[in-house]
Amino acid sequence: MAKRVAVIGAGVSGLSSIKCCLDEDLEPTCFERNNYIGGLWKFTETSKDGMTKVYRSLITNVCKEMSCYSDFPFQEDYPNFMTQGKFWNYLQEFAEHFDLLKYIKFKTTVCSVTKRPDFSISGQWDVVTETEGKQDRAVFDAVMICTGHLQPHLPLESFPGIHKFNGQILHSQEYRIPEGFQGKRILVIGLGNTGGDIAVELSRTAAQVFLSTRTGTWVIGRLSQGGYPYNMMITRRCYNVAEQILPSCVYKWIQERTMNKIFNHENYGLSITEGKKPKVIVNDELPTCILCGTVTMKTSIKEFTETSAVFEDGTREENIDVVIFTTGYVFSFPFLEEPLKSLCKKNIYLYKLVFPANLEKATLAIIGLISLKGSILAGTELQARWATRVFKGLCKLPPSPKLMADATKKEQLIERGIIKDTSGDKLNYIRYMDDLAQCVGTKPNIPLLFLKDPRLGWEVFFGPCTPYQYRLMGPGKWDGARHAILTQWDRTLKPLKTRIVHNSSKPSALSFHLKVWGAPVLLASLLLFCKSSLCFKLLWDKLQDRISPYLINTWRG
Repeated sequence: MAKRVAVIGAGVSGLSSIKCCLDEDLEPTCFERNNYIGGLWKFTETSKDGMTKVYRSLITNVCKEMSCYSDFPFQEDYPNFMTQGKFWNYLQEFAEHFDLLKYIKFKTTVCSVTKRPDFSISGQWDVVTETEGKQDRAVFDAVMICTGHLQPHLPLESFPGIHKFNGQILHSQEYRIPEGFQGKRILVIGLGNTGGDIAVELSRTAAQVFLSTRTGTWVIGRLSQGGYPYNMMITRRCYNVAEQILPSCVYKWIQERTMNKIFNHENYGLSITEGKKPKVIVNDELPTCILCGTVTMKTSIKEFTETSAVFEDGTREENIDVVIFTTGYVFSFPFLEEPLKSLCKKNIYLYKLVFPANLEKATLAIIGLISLKGSILAGTELQARWATRVFKGLCKLPPSPKLMADATKKEQLIERGIIKDTSGDKLNYIRYMDDLAQCVGTKPNIPLLFLKDPRLGWEVFFGPCTPYQYRLMGPGKWDGARHAILTQWDRTLKPLKTRIVHNSSKPSALSFHLKVWGAPVLLASLLLFCKSSLCFKLLWDKLQDRISPYLINTWRG
């Protein structure tokens, strides 16, 4: 008899969790409190019940080839970066293609998820749900929580005087459209992707937009040199190897030089504050808005008055009408019981950010509680693939006591200042994906690929690390993965070819390959040169021991 799995939420991670359950012959039942799939990607005019939703103008900041499900590429005519509506259409296509909708119970809220009395033996859960006022109780063998960020983080207590401020205060969760903000002086607090987007959009209609940041940020656009999607040009295994080989100071210098090559971040008030962790946002227009004066960069806020904001550098901005906090979200699991509820909010107690360390039976997985330097969709899918195989008994975890001991020790070391707390940092995309893939058995074997299929091996190592790579081998292998990888550049360029000019001078194939492969090949050559130089030095040292000093001095001249 197939194990029953409760999937909570039918957003990006919920849909992949349903499919992964089906791939492993498990029996999923998904509970979704809305009457539609897609979670926050479904635009609505209002945010009822405090649910997080996208704003109307949102454009994805990871290109389509890097942010698709690993066995379901976007249609080739889809734009590389798309509106929230276009992305939601893709989720609908995915759900319909794999016939997932019949496993979803819409307009159903999960009230509680509690251990069964015999949990230490069975690993089962009691799940209480409510549909249109009627409650239901069912027993499940496993639970996958795919609810994402639920509650806005609004740290009002950190801003003295905010309660006496007379203007409008809202969190970015409440922001939908720029209408209603015309002619106003607006202060946006927080410089992440959302803060940058909202500041840029409001700058077109507001009297003035001020953007306050404590840390600063690197700003990159969606395009790289040559007009190719930036994600596809930088998220590559060869660069990941280089990052691990090069000294951190050298790699940091290269990054800073690259970022400042487009524009000097210090001149624009965007440079990283000394001692703060570097971060990156994607925004094509923010530098231009600063250059044109429609957005003014400000330091962190010292205090508020009834009508103004005073900043740490001593400056003051008067007649502020609106304050928008873009200070992020916190995860919330109101349906869980303590101590599990509190423990699941701490990354340090989640084994590989998926399994709570304190459970005797690994039958509950948190899908999507990650922050990656890459596609969250691809990350959550691989989490779900691993979790379902753990549920089925095909993948094993270390014992719970060991996981708890390791997490507790690490927490103590952080409290004592011996090691840094990195729980809030964005994870390296390729390393985290490879770590999960290693657990599943789907990590690409690069040397084997170069031996058996050199063309594919080259594309996997030197090309963009697209999700299809994790379908080349092992459990869940997809026969179309090779073709998807070898044609990914065709799908990238297809939506751009909407105007064909006859008899025009076409760029040579050599030019294209130089732009796409030039940097990786150069990097590989440098690495080989460094390695060969070390070998040459060792060989020379050996020879010096065996050759007379007279001959050596003669050769040196």
